[in-house]
Amino acid sequence: MAQLMSLLVQNAILVVFAASFAARLGLPVPAAAVLVLTGALLAAGDVSVAGVVVAAVIANLLGDGAWFYAGRRFGYRFMRLLCRISLSPDTCVRRGESLITDWGGLSLVAAKFVPGVSVVAPPMAGALGMSVRRFIGFDTGAALVWTGLFLGLGWVFRNQIQEVLAIMAQAGGVATAALGVVLLVILAVRYWRRRAFMRLTGMPRISVEELHELLSGEEPPLVIDVRGKAGVQVDPRRIPGAQSYTLKALQQRSLDLSHAAGRDVVLYCNCPNEVSAAQAARVLLARGARRALPLTGGLDAWVASGRPTTVD
Repeated sequence: MAQLMSLLVQNAILVVFAASFAARLGLPVPAAAVLVLTGALLAAGDVSVAGVVVAAVIANLLGDGAWFYAGRRFGYRFMRLLCRISLSPDTCVRRGESLITDWGGLSLVAAKFVPGVSVVAPPMAGALGMSVRRFIGFDTGAALVWTGLFLGLGWVFRNQIQEVLAIMAQAGGVATAALGVVLLVILAVRYWRRRAFMRLTGMPRISVEELHELLSGEEPPLVIDVRGKAGVQVDPRRIPGAQSYTLKALQQRSLDLSHAAGRDVVLYCNCPNEVSAAQAARVLLARGARRALPLTGGLDAWVASGRPTTVD
């Protein structure tokens, strides 16, 4: 532990840059904790304040900028891919959409403090057409807020942090092992929550071919598009005849869903594993729908099959 702290003091700027950059790329690196420790070192005068801040800001701009470019280049599908590898894919898209549509450029500030969304906001901003100049301005401000907050916490609680570090230095390998166990437990809990949620939404699906046949039948199902506002803005296409209701709207008791009672309903989204569509299907089943099924692959699968779409 003593060697680790010595390494941090000697290479603080490089360590802050590497940790911040990795965190912005979505790797499970405790960049906030690194900044807090660095803040305590700043109070002792062992590290350059300007150097640390500049390193953190540049790392944020490079990491977020890479995702922003990917969002502009590949659109909404890239963000969905990003969420698929996230430990929280169930909330990844939905939270990212909500932040961007409700907060605009300020979402880049808020996203840095929302687990599972910090990596999603930049590509979402790019997919929605935010200008490069506006992105750089907001992301620079967000990086300064994020860096300053955690450095400030380390500065304010420097005495307590130094006491903890002294205890850990005495404990040596035991303390290092304990930190490793804590990190593994955190990752295991998040993975367990992901699996539990997927089991919760694990329900029968309907394929594009089956839906196409039903729509040609005598009693076609009600088709509902549960994508969020941002998702529709990025890709305005929809399945012909589909009605648009967000998951949040369907969950509200005030919404009249009498037209869905006693009918077959097919729901689709552009979210990982049709999570939003599955959640909405459960809501409709509880409110009297005869059968409610998420569409496997969502709108992308419908489009890929060559079936027609409409644009409002």
